[in-house]
Amino acid sequence: MEVSHVRANGLSVTGKGECRVTQIAVETPLQVLEHEPYLQVTWRDTQTSARGFVVIDQLVTGIATGGLRMRPGCTLGEVSELAREMTLKMGAFGIHVGGAKGGIDFDSADPRAEEVRERFLQAVRPLLERFWVTAGDLGTQQEQLDRAFARVGIDETSFHAAVVRSPAEADVRARIRQAFSTRTEGLKLSELVGGFGVAEAALAALEHRRIAAATARAVVQGFGAMGGSTALYLARAGVKIVGITDSQGLILNTSRGLDVDLLLSARSPGGVIDRSVLRDDDVERPGDSWLDQDVDVLVPAAVSYSITADNCDRIRGTLVVEAANVPTTAEAEQRLLDRGVTVVPDFIANTGAAAGAWWVILGEVVSPAGACSRLSSQIRPLVRDLMSRADETVTSMRTTAVRFAKENSQRMIREYGGAVAFRDLFPDTSQEGQLAGGDREPAAGFPSAPDITEAVIHPNAAFPASADVLDAPLEIDRQPAGAFPAYWPGPADSASGQA
Repeated sequence: MEVSHVRANGLSVTGKGECRVTQIAVETPLQVLEHEPYLQVTWRDTQTSARGFVVIDQLVTGIATGGLRMRPGCTLGEVSELAREMTLKMGAFGIHVGGAKGGIDFDSADPRAEEVRERFLQAVRPLLERFWVTAGDLGTQQEQLDRAFARVGIDETSFHAAVVRSPAEADVRARIRQAFSTRTEGLKLSELVGGFGVAEAALAALEHRRIAAATARAVVQGFGAMGGSTALYLARAGVKIVGITDSQGLILNTSRGLDVDLLLSARSPGGVIDRSVLRDDDVERPGDSWLDQDVDVLVPAAVSYSITADNCDRIRGTLVVEAANVPTTAEAEQRLLDRGVTVVPDFIANTGAAAGAWWVILGEVVSPAGACSRLSSQIRPLVRDLMSRADETVTSMRTTAVRFAKENSQRMIREYGGAVAFRDLFPDTSQEGQLAGGDREPAAGFPSAPDITEAVIHPNAAFPASADVLDAPLEIDRQPAGAFPAYWPGPADSASGQA
């Protein structure tokens, strides 16, 4: 087995299975941002045709985060762009870690996939030991990834690089086990918080455009983990979900809306809805007709680049809220902007799962309930402020948000360190002090839609006013989750992190 040892940007990496580290420019939309990734790794499997990639876009506090996907045709350019998205997500939400991503060009349905994934993890182990915190992604379930980490002897969790930085590893591991094993309405943390964040972003955008949730209409493209939970929480807030697509087409009900709970109960693990449960007035249409619907909100929650220059003129909605990663091409987004359609970018709208995981790791929340409360308190004012500045400067919300996230990332590098951390990843305060009296959400049922809307309209003091959103640094104080408004239903938490 060939072993190579090289140095890129001052970071040494030793790999197995022909693991190479390169530092080359990649022709992707990232070039528009005038940005080059910090580190790129290319791996070639010795037993199959699989190739793998790791891109560390940026290190903050000496660490970076981003999932590991596995799909046929995965490329270095794709992984680079997604790693940049992770940098923007962390920057926008003031989480002091950088962005990264991993990808394996191999079919996850192949019976050899588990072995390929394990060989890849072993090859890039030096990164996983200290620098790269990874998680499940397309073609890789979190449970699969954790098992693979254990089998190659790294850890029981893919969050290893963060866990070992804590002075209280046992506490961090206990928090992670609790938060990621808890299910709320059948949803795991990543599913629940991810879709909840997209719904919150959409509700904030509707509020900014002075469209009441109770009168709003929406279509969701894709009914997997992200699309399903987004539809659920939009409907709970009073938005009428008139259309949902899956791989078999569009299900539509423009008069009274769809019964989202019913469709979720009939959803397969792959996000396909059993048509036998459809009501008499639910109709089916071709899948691409989701674009043509006369609605206020379109939520692309399926694949990348589903909205292009060829089809964007069909959109009749006012808002596009991106749940999938990069679902809108740059040309399509500009044409939508020219028509007055606002695109809420993915790295703002769909950051809930990543942010929730990090808040659990850092001990700032200890449950899905706390993560949702924290997320709402941040994403609502952030969306409104970014939309206000975009309106004032007649630019896209993405342009405004990219600048904000980049400036915030640079501030965190100055404060915490970049490749070499000079301030610890974990706060100095003890777990007991951090969670004292906090993160105890009520165990009551889900509040009514008016309560949801009312509970989250108060701006958090950590966010500057809209006029200063790009000029003032985002100050995230290390408050316990109990300091944020709590309205999400879930089991009460104790200060020890045990429900």
